[in-house]
Amino acid sequence: MSKFYAVKIGRNPGIYNSWSECQQQVNGFKGAIFKSFKTKEEADNFINGEDNKKVEYIDNLNENECVAYVDGSFKKDTGEYSFGCVLFHNSKIDKFNQKFPKSEFSTHRNVSGEVSGSVFAIKKAVELKMNKITIFYDYQGIESWANGDWKTNNNLTKSYKKFIDEIKPQIDINFVKVKGHSNDTYNDMADELAKEALGIGK
Repeated sequence: MSKFYAVKIGRNPGIYNSWSECQQQVNGFKGAIFKSFKTKEEADNFINGEDNKKVEYIDNLNENECVAYVDGSFKKDTGEYSFGCVLFHNSKIDKFNQKFPKSEFSTHRNVSGEVSGSVFAIKKAVELKMNKITIFYDYQGIESWANGDWKTNNNLTKSYKKFIDEIKPQIDINFVKVKGHSNDTYNDMADELAKEALGIGK
């Protein structure tokens, strides 16, 4: 079955019909963003669709604003969990990931990772002297525990809510939910970073 290779960021962004053509545009290109699709329409949407609006929004950030995409992962056999974080600030893209050993939080699996990613992103934003952060997430609790819509009934959620309440005076925090399975470029990137921290391949 033929595939379409969409290069969003590379030497010559566009849609290519072969992996070798795609490689020519992305190999050795720092920050390259590309993906394969079964249909040309999906490839086109990847380059020109909803993601593009987000890229435009990110490009137009004020110097004291940042955007973070966070996701979590979990390794069942070890109980380790992790986060991946893609942070945009001052026209830069920074990527972070971290794994955590088995603990009481491991019972919450990848949710523990995503919560840790949100905490990390906010701390990083404060460290960078930002006064506003927008966090893109895919598990509703990231926002709902933070703003009190969901009850905090365990140590993970209680410590997360406490952290948010204590740091709120220092920074304006906004949350945006990413649709699941929507091929969101940066959410996928955060997911891959989280898996990478645990040594989980594609």
